[in-house]
Amino acid sequence: MKRLMIALGVVTLATAATSCGSKTPTAPSNTVVFTVNLLPSNETPSPITDSESTARGTAVITIHKDTNAIDMNVSVTAFPAGSVLNNAHIHGPSAPTGVSGGVFVPSGIAAASFPALVNGAATFSTTVTTATADQVSQILANPSQFYFNVHSAQHPGGVIRGQLQ
Repeated sequence: MKRLMIALGVVTLATAATSCGSKTPTAPSNTVVFTVNLLPSNETPSPITDSESTARGTAVITIHKDTNAIDMNVSVTAFPAGSVLNNAHIHGPSAPTGVSGGVFVPSGIAAASFPALVNGAATFSTTVTTATADQVSQILANPSQFYFNVHSAQHPGGVIRGQLQ
């Protein structure tokens, strides 16, 4: 009898402990983050093979579904001396790997406002607040049809590129 009472007590405590959790459902995330590997070999119509072919970068693109804002946080490295960055944006909507696309979401950074490269490296960030709900929906529906790239004075069509995925 004593063992039965102990067993019932343990079961009662275990049941009470598991029901003490939060009853509030977790809110869905309002952000989607894409981490994009930027390489000269990804540029189209032909990969970069000159002195800027050593360049590399990472873009973290955060899309806020509730406000349609798009954060672009970019870090680049391994550019040769004398390189100058002058543009960056998202291209699409029909621009899978190997296909060029038009500017879909501009960064809004003026060419003269890009940071100077120091020892071949730089970082820059911007938040685009002019994207429409339709643009955000298109990107989220099929991210592989969009790419982000950075342009240089030597390569006005783009020097490093990566697909959103």
